[in-house]
Amino acid sequence: MNKNLLDYVELLANEKSVDKELVLMALESAIASAVKKSEFPGEDADIAVKVDPKTGDYQVWRQWLVVPDDQGLQEPDRQILQWEAKEDYSDQGEMNVGDYVRQELKDYSVTGRRFATDARQVILQKLREAERIKNLEEFKNLYKDQKIVHGQIRKNVGGDWIVEIGKVEARLPKSECIPHELLRTNDRIRAYVSKIDPASRQQQVTLSRACNEFLIELLKLEVPEINEGLLEIKNVAREPGQRAKIAVQVKDKRIDPIGTCVGVKGSRVQNVTKELNNERIDIVRWSDQPVEYVVSALAPATVTSVVVHADAGKMDVVVDQENKKGAVGASGQNVKLASKLTGWDINVMTAEEAAEEKEKEIGEIRSKLMQYLEVDEEVAEALIENGIDTLENLAYGPEDELFAMEDFDEDTIRELRSRARTGLITQALEREELLKTADPKLLELPGLEHDLVALLSKKGVKTLDDLADLSTAELVEMTNMEEQDAQKLIVAARAHWDN
Repeated sequence: MNKNLLDYVELLANEKSVDKELVLMALESAIASAVKKSEFPGEDADIAVKVDPKTGDYQVWRQWLVVPDDQGLQEPDRQILQWEAKEDYSDQGEMNVGDYVRQELKDYSVTGRRFATDARQVILQKLREAERIKNLEEFKNLYKDQKIVHGQIRKNVGGDWIVEIGKVEARLPKSECIPHELLRTNDRIRAYVSKIDPASRQQQVTLSRACNEFLIELLKLEVPEINEGLLEIKNVAREPGQRAKIAVQVKDKRIDPIGTCVGVKGSRVQNVTKELNNERIDIVRWSDQPVEYVVSALAPATVTSVVVHADAGKMDVVVDQENKKGAVGASGQNVKLASKLTGWDINVMTAEEAAEEKEKEIGEIRSKLMQYLEVDEEVAEALIENGIDTLENLAYGPEDELFAMEDFDEDTIRELRSRARTGLITQALEREELLKTADPKLLELPGLEHDLVALLSKKGVKTLDDLADLSTAELVEMTNMEEQDAQKLIVAARAHWDN
């Protein structure tokens, strides 16, 4: 190694603004790579090199990692068993597991144009890696207290945008762009840093403009009361570029959370909207009372009444006919976002539709009571008016409460309770018979309870193929289950078609 190469090392260190030691390490890697190619072709030899930074002289060794005897050699070209190391290389020390056995190499050749070319490539590659690490660390230090960054679009690669932020190139994936937003090369944009991957060989920083966090951070920039702790963002539901709902809780009751976020003449929220390609933003007052929260989330629609089905996580929300369109929104967008924001499945209907729905439910209850109790419509109606809407309520409800019903004497109550218990046994037997007619594979389908299998079997759906052939609308009509659940079941039933 001559002094000229050391001068070149120093030149590169100055040019790339990196430590000279780093360039020397790159040079050592280059020499090791050259020795490995020339002296050990076809082997995965582990070559170690040490360059003297003052003279340019260097030593080269081949080394093997000492591994436990009972482990065996996973990498024969790079490992040696402990017993063998102790026996053959005792002069190098105790040879503990994890130590290296070294064999100095003397006769090798790493000179000539080929070596110079390879060495330059390896050194530049190592320097590029070091430069990426250095730039990434500077980026992380610069933006450690910021989650939104500014950058300039440089190019488009496979639909993803490459954004230059100082010395770092970040990637804005197509999936993280706001739909239908027009971006062009050289545009300056803001985005949320969603991921930093130091191990990546390409863009180590990933950006997003479509995530909820970007919207939250933008609002924080416009509404200082959030950072001051006077307001808290509780939840966000968003369809990027179209509409978003943000639930805000007030910590200081003197503050109007909605007015504070919207700003004078809407200035604060408008600034966020402009950044998000005119995405409409609704500010919602958060509440720990579910009904109040849901009503607020459906704004600007006016709600007349709400029926809560707590066990099913569902609310039937009644609105005037003129308010229904606004409550549901275009393509159901408003009610979907409200459901996502609150965690409740919201069903919007008019008073007429609610009455029809209630009458339908009562009709089904009435028919079941008439069938299994062997009573007429008048008796069934009287039971319903007294809160008896299932056979279980009548068969096993508190006797004193049943005897308190004015429409029936005690003997009649006892007779009806006996019939209700018989009816439950009859129902169970009918259910078992229906289950026997169903394909066992249908019973094994995840998410399909036996009661639902029995109902489907009664309606002629007895195999996986029968269920797979149904449309979502048909399954919903048969079972009254939620559309999303029906769709999942049908998809699960069709899975075996691909096998």
